[in-house]
Amino acid sequence: MSKNAALFSISRTLFESSFFKAARPALAAFFLAAATAAALPATAQQTGPQPQLRTTQLSAGIHIIRAEVADSDETRRNGLMFRRELPGNDGMLFVFEQPDVQCFWMRNTILPLSIAFIADDGTIVNIEDMAPQTEDPHCAKKPVRYALEMVQGWFDQHGIKAGKKLDGLP
Repeated sequence: MSKNAALFSISRTLFESSFFKAARPALAAFFLAAATAAALPATAQQTGPQPQLRTTQLSAGIHIIRAEVADSDETRRNGLMFRRELPGNDGMLFVFEQPDVQCFWMRNTILPLSIAFIADDGTIVNIEDMAPQTEDPHCAKKPVRYALEMVQGWFDQHGIKAGKKLDGLP
């Protein structure tokens, strides 16, 4: 018997042993968890707010909005998660490459928010209120390239409704 054949025989005997059979589920779970953790990007394991992003100034009639710009997969995915405050006229503008029916949820977002879905020409398509720490989907009623999150009630308090135009979009 060759050296490799002997090693194969020993390995096979060990693999088929009752000890190894009993340990297989635990080992499989361990390797699956390790592989999954290694495959996830660091942002998928986010535990705190992302650093403040560059800002742009938008206007809705006489109202000026200072919006952080989330324009990459990572910044859009992290959004306003874990933020504890969103003062005054501050918000977050999500910018996508192409118009699509964009949907948002509130996983790990502790602030109640309102979101305006905005067409390329700046027209607000629809506005949705979103409850904190929920996974309910909130979607645009038609394809859009922009979404603006503000503290919940901001749009109502400023008389801004679907059909209104925002200026200053990138």
